[in-house]
Amino acid sequence: MMDKRKSTESTGGSHSDQPPGSESWQEVGGQFQALGRSLADAFQAAWQSEENRRQLNDMKKGLESMASQISQAIEQAAASPKGRQVRQQAEKSAGAAQAAGKQALQDAQPHLLAALRQINGELQKLIARLQQSGPADEEKK
Repeated sequence: MMDKRKSTESTGGSHSDQPPGSESWQEVGGQFQALGRSLADAFQAAWQSEENRRQLNDMKKGLESMASQISQAIEQAAASPKGRQVRQQAEKSAGAAQAAGKQALQDAQPHLLAALRQINGELQKLIARLQQSGPADEEKK
């Protein structure tokens, strides 16, 4: 879980300075941090096997290629006249969507937090299994 002292130090204020509900959003942020740590632990545990290392490298190359292609497509689309027109319309719509988005975020927050906790729990189970099977797999070789 996130250290609340760190979160208030990073924002430069105290909990009384924060808008209502921000503590819950800090918890969501903490869950994302925990999820990131769990994913890193899972990859690190999976990295112990040579076969897993090859598969993870292949996956990394595929993700890098996908990100590069998406970036190129976005740059090309944004540079076109139609892209500029779409951006202007999107900017106009953003204000209206912001109000609706705030309410949707408030409604979704408890569900998001529960889902992140569940994902984190499942990742912890996966990490434990990978760590248990990792040394046994290496001994077989």
